[in-house]
Amino acid sequence: MDIKFTKMQAYGNDYVYVNAIDQKIDNPNELARKVSDRHFGIGSDGLVLICESKRCDFRMRMFNPDGSEGEMCGNALRSLSKFVYYHHLTDKTHLTIETLGGDQVVDLFVENGDVVNISACIGEPVLESAKIPVATDEPQFIDKEVKILDKTFKMSSVSWGNPHTVVFVDDTDSFEVEKYGPAIEHYTDLFPKKTNVSFIQILDRNRIKMREWERGTGETIGCGTGCCSSAVIANILGLTDREVTVEQIGGPLKVLWDEEGKVHMTGPSYVVYEGVYYDK
Repeated sequence: MDIKFTKMQAYGNDYVYVNAIDQKIDNPNELARKVSDRHFGIGSDGLVLICESKRCDFRMRMFNPDGSEGEMCGNALRSLSKFVYYHHLTDKTHLTIETLGGDQVVDLFVENGDVVNISACIGEPVLESAKIPVATDEPQFIDKEVKILDKTFKMSSVSWGNPHTVVFVDDTDSFEVEKYGPAIEHYTDLFPKKTNVSFIQILDRNRIKMREWERGTGETIGCGTGCCSSAVIANILGLTDREVTVEQIGGPLKVLWDEEGKVHMTGPSYVVYEGVYYDK
C-alpha cells in the first residue's frame, strides 16, 4: 500500500503527517511504529493523521513511536493546522481541531499565501489530581517532593488531556534526562497513566529553559504542551510572569496564560519534505 505523507517539524519536534480523509489507514498503531523508525522508516517523533470531524473543522489523531495513541500534542496541533492550509483542504485561518484531549482553537498568520506563524489556544490547564491523573489524596499535585532512584525532586503535575509533570533542576544542560526521564514516566504508583516529564530551569521572570521526556517517545527537542505546562507551573509558584519564552533545544516557544485562564502557544512550523511510504 502506497501512503502519501508530509514530514513536518516544529522546533525539531518532527512528525509524519498523513491525510486520512482521502487515504484509508487500517492500522495506525503499527504504521506509527514503522514510519517513526529513524533507520528503517521515515524517522520521526510519531505519526499524525488528519481526519474528518463531525463537530470541528478537522480531527487530529497522533501516535507515538511505540504505537500508543496520545491525547494531545501542541506542536503537532499547530503543524496539522498548517498542513490543511498548505494542502488546500481549507482556506480558513481560524480553525477548530478535535483531539482526544478536547477541542482546540488555532489561528494561522498568513503572508503572501504562506503560513508564517501559528497560535494555538489549548484551553485551561487541568490541575485536579484525579483528572490528570495522579494517585494522591491531595486535590492538586503542586511542588511535591518525590524520590526517584537516588534523588528527590520537586514535582508538579498538570494535564491538557495528556498528563505532564514539571520537575525543577539546577542545570538542564548537564541534567541526566535519559536516566531520570523514563524512571518518572514509568512511576505508575504515582502516575497511573504514565506521564510526560518537563525538566526546567528558571532563567528569569520571562524565560524558562526546558528539556522534555515524552511519554512513549523519549527525549524530544521540542514539546508544545511541555512548554505550556512549564509556564503554568512556574507562574503558579510565583517564579515567572504569565507570558514567557520557553527555550527548548529545538528553539524558543512563546507561551501566554491569559487572564481568562486559557493558555496560548505561538511559533512556526515547517514542511521538511513530502513523499510516498511503501507499506508492505
